Amino acid sequence: MSSPRRLVVDLAATAPGWALPSWAEAAILSAAPADWDVHFVRDLSVSDGDGTGAVSAEALGAVVDAEVYFGHGLAPTLFAAAPRLRWVQTAAAGVASLLFPAMRDSDVRLTNSAGVMGDTIAEHVLGGVIYLLRSFDIAVRNQDQRHWDKLGFAATDTTIRELNECRALIIGTGGLGGAIGWRLSVLGVRCVGVRRRPELGAPTGFDRVIGPDGLDAELPTADIVVLATPLTSGTDTILTGARMDCLPPAAIVVNVARGALLDETALTHRLERGSLRGAVLDVFREEPLPPTSPLWGLRQVLLTPHVAAISPRRFWERELELFLDNWARYRRGEPLRNLVDKDAGY
Repeated sequence: MSSPRRLVVDLAATAPGWALPSWAEAAILSAAPADWDVHFVRDLSVSDGDGTGAVSAEALGAVVDAEVYFGHGLAPTLFAAAPRLRWVQTAAAGVASLLFPAMRDSDVRLTNSAGVMGDTIAEHVLGGVIYLLRSFDIAVRNQDQRHWDKLGFAATDTTIRELNECRALIIGTGGLGGAIGWRLSVLGVRCVGVRRRPELGAPTGFDRVIGPDGLDAELPTADIVVLATPLTSGTDTILTGARMDCLPPAAIVVNVARGALLDETALTHRLERGSLRGAVLDVFREEPLPPTSPLWGLRQVLLTPHVAAISPRRFWERELELFLDNWARYRRGEPLRNLVDKDAGY
């Protein structure tokens, strides 16, 4: 009699909101065929970033016979301990840290959670952009100082604008960028997307899309620049200081993808001298952001600690639907959703 096939679920995260809930665990067990063994790792894992920050002894032992691994990313040490592994589903959207040489060179399939967090992060972006367009940053400062300054909002140089006055340049039009563009467009923002393969067309809500080679020409008329692209060798520091200098002085920079997509030092200098309206930042090159970073002290920066994707009630509904559908596809030998192109990096 052959031994059962093994699924290892390593989602007992240190952050409660990212830990697999009991109802989801029950659903996985209910969907498991009789010839599959499901092992739920109880030792805590770290879900930050791509989710490969820690490896537990329990997980190392469990993956020895694993055919499928479902976790917050996958560390090289776990991959090396799992010779029978054939498919990895990560609960993260980013996969940069998973594409180590051994994974890249293997025939192990890798699927990510791109799109699962799109709606949540899009609402975060929308809230941040409105925060700056309505000058709520100034309102918060005045409130802290107990200062009633009605005339300041109505001055001739007021920074207040409506969304329908704005044009957004969204770098990355996948599940995340597409969700952001659709929401902004519904409220009147004209959206242009940047995608690696513009021949695939414009997602719903976008006026048009361009390739990376057309990015520089679009910057002078971009009121909002949103970084929503995966981090690859081609997108590292895609928003340089020189490119920020091409933006209008009232432009807003938004980064909800990966901190390395922009030059933080250059952004800080331009915010300090007032050549940009502000920034909405949820991700940073170094996390946690050091207390010494000048970004903490800038009024016109809405800074959040990499939490834009948090949605305790909806994330696991979407994530579980994706995983269970993919698991069924895998067992039937059908194409998997969200299959990562290891060469492209996403």
